[in-house]
Parts: sequence; structure tokens; C-alpha cells
Amino acid sequence: MTYVYKTMISPVGALTLVASGRGLAAILWENDRPNRVRLGDLIPQDKHPVLRLAEQQLDAYFAGQRTVFDISLDMKGTDFQKSVWVALLTIPFGETRSYADIARQIGSPRAFRAVGAANGRNPISIITPCHRAVGSDGSLTGFAGGLEAKRYLLDLENITGRPQ
Repeated sequence: MTYVYKTMISPVGALTLVASGRGLAAILWENDRPNRVRLGDLIPQDKHPVLRLAEQQLDAYFAGQRTVFDISLDMKGTDFQKSVWVALLTIPFGETRSYADIARQIGSPRAFRAVGAANGRNPISIITPCHRAVGSDGSLTGFAGGLEAKRYLLDLENITGRPQ
């Protein structure tokens, strides 16, 4: 499958937005691990409607004018990963959940470590809000964009303390 992409500048660095024919497929970080998100061939396409919409919505989010995203997503992963990513989409703006909370939500209460691993492979950071997943004690744990970016996003949403 061929994907199109464009890069946008954001307060958390350059983000590469990637789309397929079905929707937004990835948001990649400037210093992303190679192969964290597996994609096919990437072709630059600044005017693709999904990429333009994603950039507009992300700009509004960073400006404090958007709390919910409304864009078609095309997440590729295992069934377990997709269940975690769908659970992430249910975490409201301004709230957090622990990995254990998410494991319980998807019906696998002992799988909190696997939830953390799936969270780390979330292809659509920010929009699928993996930054809202924290340790049971509220601690910030790994994040593809780095902990500084995670803290920025949580501060933008005025999130402090333990999972809500």
C-alpha cells in the first residue's frame, strides 16, 4: 500500500502526518524510532484532504481551540493493539487513565504491560491520545515523542496528578 505524507511544525516539534486511502494512518515524531509504525511507500502530498484536515485540527488543538478530533483513522495493528487504541480514544480531554485501567476496559485485566507495549506502537499519537495513559501512580512513562512532549501535551490539557 502506498501512503501520502506531509510534515507540519508544532509546539512539540515536526510531525509527519501520513494518510492512506481510508484515513489518517500515522503521526510520526521528529525523532521517532525507525519501524515503530510500519508503513508502505511514502509519497509527499501537501494538498491531500485528510492530511490538510489533520493539520487544521492539530493546529486548533495546540491553540487550545479543539478538545475532540473528527477525522477518519486507518490504524494498522494486531487485534489486541487496535483494542488498546480504541480504548485510548475513549479517554476524555483533560483526563488520564492508567495502563491497568485500560487493560480492565478491554477485558484483559492482567495485560497492563501488553497495554503499555501497544500504547508505545500507537500509530496516531495525539489524536489517539496515548499521552493520556500513565502509570498507576500517575507517573509519566515512555512516549514515542519523548517525556518532554508528553508533559507538554498533558499541561496543554491541564492534566496533573493521578489517573482520573
